[in-house]
Amino acid sequence: MAEIIRMPRLSDTMEEGNIVEWLKDEGDKVEPGDILAEVETDKATMELESFHSGTLLHIGVKEGAVPVDAVIAVIGEEGEDYEKILEEAEDKTEKDEEKSEDDAKESKEQAEDSKEKDKGKDKDEKKGDSAEPAKEAPSKEDDSRIKASPLARKMAEEKGVDLSRIQGSGDNGRIIKRDIEEAEKSQSAAAPLSEPSPLRPEVNYGKQPVSQMRKTIARRLSESKFSAPHFYLTMDINMDNAAQARSEMNEFSPVKISFNDLVVKAAAFALQMHPQVNASWTGDAIDFHKEINVGVAVAIDEGLMVPVVNNANLKSLSQIKNEVKELAEKARDRKLSTEEMQGNTFTVSNLGMFGIEEFTAIINPPDSCILAVGAIIEKPVVKDGEITKAKMMKVTLSCDHRIVDGATGARFLQTLQQLLESPYNLLV
Repeated sequence: MAEIIRMPRLSDTMEEGNIVEWLKDEGDKVEPGDILAEVETDKATMELESFHSGTLLHIGVKEGAVPVDAVIAVIGEEGEDYEKILEEAEDKTEKDEEKSEDDAKESKEQAEDSKEKDKGKDKDEKKGDSAEPAKEAPSKEDDSRIKASPLARKMAEEKGVDLSRIQGSGDNGRIIKRDIEEAEKSQSAAAPLSEPSPLRPEVNYGKQPVSQMRKTIARRLSESKFSAPHFYLTMDINMDNAAQARSEMNEFSPVKISFNDLVVKAAAFALQMHPQVNASWTGDAIDFHKEINVGVAVAIDEGLMVPVVNNANLKSLSQIKNEVKELAEKARDRKLSTEEMQGNTFTVSNLGMFGIEEFTAIINPPDSCILAVGAIIEKPVVKDGEITKAKMMKVTLSCDHRIVDGATGARFLQTLQQLLESPYNLLV
């Protein structure tokens, strides 16, 4: 008997998945353990594994966003008639989604009605029976009255397609996914062409669908910025000795140590001495973490990913280098596992390679602090009463004031400064 394949919940916060690519085609034989497709979740691109054997009879969604538990494929015996079971499964999914939407809409309308009644109660009583009933203004039929599947509605919203201008091809004129795709093609064909400019990169102007990652970044950082009271501490660090030590270490190290590796190691050491900074706010308690796991922000096209170096204080500089390099490559290929992005207790964000001298970063939950690292710039400084030059680096610590006070954050930065200005201490 044919088996319906639905979009699984691949992470605890996942509400929908974005199908990036099918690795099997309709008609291909599949076995348990075979990878059917790559699915982008709110945290990473993951592999969709088959738990059934047979033939991939049908692919319902070639690519794009699909709600959790929606039908995406059918596996069964070659030549098996799957249309009826597919129709029943899709109808059940759409009815469940419509019921959820209707329940939410009804709750909202009841709340608004109750609010309006409370507001107008006194006014209505003063008017009495002589007041004429208000005439209802004619209103244009809105999208909520148009027959369309939940998936079609979602696609129309993301692609900027007007449902009222579409003739549905589904049962009783219902608008389905295929109708939205055709409407989008028509819109694209009708759009005026513009000459490419050598002065600016090619851009798809207008509304663009948001990736699951971008949605999660927006939600998490908004929650962090508006729930955690941020304050910022900035310090200059003389990197002359760090530059000299790095040059000497790289003569013997099997891998080339970077300045960022030194910062990660120094931050991990400093966290050992300042456990208040290696903590999280839980609402009614502060959780002081025994492990020191440093997240390293990695920029990719879709946004920002933060793989985690676990037990960074216990690892050598070359181990940190290898691990950060491997995790960064996975991040750019969207191959990071959920486990590789969890458990952070502190985060380092470095924009020095872009020439940024100083910036502030938003705390990465559940951390209490994040360290923003700027570029190393040669500047004039006063040393022993004389003006000389030095390689200076600005760092800014963003702190959650619920956990870390100003003096606590300042002492942490002092320790970080001492470690980077005497870098051989990182080797003991």
